[in-house]
Amino acid sequence: MLSIIYNKSSKLLQHDKLSHIKFRVEMEVMWVTSHGRIFVGRVLFLLVLFLWIQTQAVVGRTRTIVTNSSTSSTPRVFRVGALFSLDSIIGRSAEPAIVAAFEDVNADSSILPGIKLEAALHDTNCSGFAGTMEALQLMEDEVIAAIGPQSSGIAHVISHVVNELHVPLISFGATDPSLSSLQYPYFVRSTQSDYYQMYAIADLVDYYRWREIIAIYVDDDNGRNGISVLGDALAKKRSKISYKAAFPPGAPRKDISDLLNGVNLMESRVFVLHVNPETGLSIFSIAQKLGMMDSGYVWIATDSLASALDSLEPIDPKILNLLQGVLALRHHTPDTDEKKNFLSRMKRLKNKETPSFNSYAVYAYDTVWLVARALDTFLKEGGVVSFSSDPNLSDTNGSTLHLESLHVFDEGPTFLQTVLGTNFTGLTGLVQFDNERNRIRPAYDILNIGGSGMRRIGYWSNYSGLSVVAPEILYKKPPNTSTSSQQLYGVIWPGETAVKPRGWVFPNNGKPLRIAVPNRVSYLEFVSKDKNPPGVRGYCIDVFEAAINLLPYPVPRQYILFGPGDRNPSYDDLASQVALNNYDAAVGDVTIVPNRTRFLDFTQPYIESGLVVVVPVKEIKSSPWSFLQPFTAEMWCVTGAFFILVGTVVWILEHRHNPEFRGKPKKQLMTVFWFSFSTMFFSHRENTVSGLGRLVLIIWLFVVLIINSSYTASLTSILTVQQLSSQIEGIDSLISSNQPIGIQEGSFARKYLTEELNIQPSRIVTLKNMEAYIDALERGPKDGGVVAVVDELPYIEILMSNTNCKFRTVGQEFTKSGWGFAFQRDSPLAVDMSTAILQLSENGDLQKIHDKWLLKQDCSTQENDVNINKLSLSSFWGLFLVCGIACFLALIAFFIRVLFQYTKFSPEPEQHDEENSPDRPKGKGPFGTTSSFRDLIYFVDKKEKEIKEILKQKSKKRRRSLSSDGQSSSSA
Repeated sequence: MLSIIYNKSSKLLQHDKLSHIKFRVEMEVMWVTSHGRIFVGRVLFLLVLFLWIQTQAVVGRTRTIVTNSSTSSTPRVFRVGALFSLDSIIGRSAEPAIVAAFEDVNADSSILPGIKLEAALHDTNCSGFAGTMEALQLMEDEVIAAIGPQSSGIAHVISHVVNELHVPLISFGATDPSLSSLQYPYFVRSTQSDYYQMYAIADLVDYYRWREIIAIYVDDDNGRNGISVLGDALAKKRSKISYKAAFPPGAPRKDISDLLNGVNLMESRVFVLHVNPETGLSIFSIAQKLGMMDSGYVWIATDSLASALDSLEPIDPKILNLLQGVLALRHHTPDTDEKKNFLSRMKRLKNKETPSFNSYAVYAYDTVWLVARALDTFLKEGGVVSFSSDPNLSDTNGSTLHLESLHVFDEGPTFLQTVLGTNFTGLTGLVQFDNERNRIRPAYDILNIGGSGMRRIGYWSNYSGLSVVAPEILYKKPPNTSTSSQQLYGVIWPGETAVKPRGWVFPNNGKPLRIAVPNRVSYLEFVSKDKNPPGVRGYCIDVFEAAINLLPYPVPRQYILFGPGDRNPSYDDLASQVALNNYDAAVGDVTIVPNRTRFLDFTQPYIESGLVVVVPVKEIKSSPWSFLQPFTAEMWCVTGAFFILVGTVVWILEHRHNPEFRGKPKKQLMTVFWFSFSTMFFSHRENTVSGLGRLVLIIWLFVVLIINSSYTASLTSILTVQQLSSQIEGIDSLISSNQPIGIQEGSFARKYLTEELNIQPSRIVTLKNMEAYIDALERGPKDGGVVAVVDELPYIEILMSNTNCKFRTVGQEFTKSGWGFAFQRDSPLAVDMSTAILQLSENGDLQKIHDKWLLKQDCSTQENDVNINKLSLSSFWGLFLVCGIACFLALIAFFIRVLFQYTKFSPEPEQHDEENSPDRPKGKGPFGTTSSFRDLIYFVDKKEKEIKEILKQKSKKRRRSLSSDGQSSSSA
């Protein structure tokens, strides 16, 4: 095709007075592409360059005038420049695609009718200097747009040229995310930016729950800037790049081998490879020799690897053996019929330099169509293509560079906006740009290399993240990037295993895990120095060792005591030393507090902890009259009154029915008192007969049961009571007082009390060990001691257990925290250890370790609030009220029934009644004028059985009387 373009240019030489420049350019292209005539090409190039320098000034001025004079008529040929490395993996795929695109555009009558686009191909030869020179030469041809370059480094330099000349630079291969529209306004990227590719890799790392990766990249603009974006993307996922392994462009194999040897000694086993396509395969070859392609390793390659493999189809089995288990990204392009037909057409080309084509071929093809459609729209809207001289490029110092031969595209800004506003569907999908001049809907294929080729395990798009559904389908649904929706198919990892690699190992530099252990002088049950290996012992060490033993991998470790040994160390200093990488972890009674979690990672808490207030208590000897203390005087009086009241009510209700409640007045009085007080012990011998009496008795026995139970519990507490030696009842009363407070040396309690609770630092007394605790609490504030001690609950439990519960906690825990093992930020071991601690808790081993070291005398079962509280009437008035109401209602029912019977009783006593009852008072009856209260009392005192018998006989007499009266009236 280049020879065809050259022949067309040769015909133009006969009609163009300004042929020197064009002839030089075409001869140079032939020299670049004709590898068999290199020597002749160089001689001709030097000869033409000499002639061009002598005549450049005159020709340049004439050219400018002619171009300006011809702006009124539309030229029939427009030249579009193309800059890329022809002898490269991307170039070999892009060149035939660009040539085919120009042919298709010129053959399509619906676009640019009567106008032909001509390509000016220039080889940058993978060199920044050569690319710059080629760009300058390309600008001399007055091109309306430049396609390329494929190298981001060259694009940075050329962008300054096109900014000055107002020529849009549309690149299908420069993916450097730092090529921004603000710095380079005439740079347009027709492919996807590496910005999105790096976020796709970050989502991939987060999907498999890896936290650290090692980046291997070429130290050029594209490599550095891409890895910088990757670091930002990983930080949003709480991951990071632990090491950046950079090597210069064109580095020899020995340097790359040394670099890989170094990263192989590090902790992370997740490698992200961001290199050019020509370098990737050689890196994997070296990695295989170093054993870095075995199980446990993870390799994630950017699109350069997929581009190289796509250009080699069918792939050599030897190359596939190098890449088994590698994950790679590839630009996603829809699987349309147009794309399949285009690739089939490319593969049928004769004398093709590549056996297959990668994604850059279709992007290059769409780029030509982008320029053609933009030019068509530009001309239809009245745009004019014209060029003029740039006063900034005038030669004023006699230089022989003749920069004045470079001309400015007058309508370049308008044409640039037309390019950015173009919207069509090409082989790569929808071609449209957002506000930042990036292609919309960026997407990548996630590939897994294994077996005999590459297998797609999913997709990534900024619309829905990772998915096994093609982005074209997801675009029709609402966006969803939630964690639960992320999905990929299974992966065959290096070593031909389906088990996801852990992503890290302990470094192979022979250094074990450096574990700092507090060198305590008190509470040695938790952690202390030991003469036997590993040199430390205690509850915390046993928990850590048990968790380590549950991990599926060995953990070489070395315990290092931290602290002077004569006092407890500062735990804040210990945490700082771990954060500063002086230690890898801290194991001991380290409390998880907010200021430490800002720069450390803690495991799941293995024991609960919280600050409590401890005060001394003293025993009180029981008094001979202690049995009266459970109740107040008011309670005793009311209780006694109710005993008599209930006894009286029951006597009244039972007197007419029950012979046991009858007799002489003295006997009945004794019965009332005996019955009442015997119910206290449920030992009353009198039986209740009446229903009302039984009802009252049941309610009263329930009240007696409650009173007895309360009395017994209160008396038991009084006989074994202890009293506080101070008036401190919790943290609130401690804050309001002005007395000294004791804390443990090295504890975070000092900072909490002074900063959070605003307690004066002068009140804080640091105590060295348990003996100092006991002495300060027993002496009290009057004798130079403390009124209370504030410390964490595990320490206080040991203190109370070792002192036979001489001290008590008052109030509630006023902080909620726990103890955990501290690791450096983002340490993967912290997550695995948390899982192991949970497993220890579930299988009961954590409790067994606790019982081994900490379980002694349990003081938690005794009352914390040990003040003597007598039981008052306010606690029982409800019971007394219910009982009183029951008695009242029973009496009301009883007297109503008695009055009802009394009204039926005859007022005139019969003769035999008088004889049988000589003691009955004389009178006419209840309604007679001689009736009295004595009659009622006499009636009430009667037995129920006798009353019923009298009423029965009276009823018979009344019936006989009515019968005799009836007979008399009938006789009359």
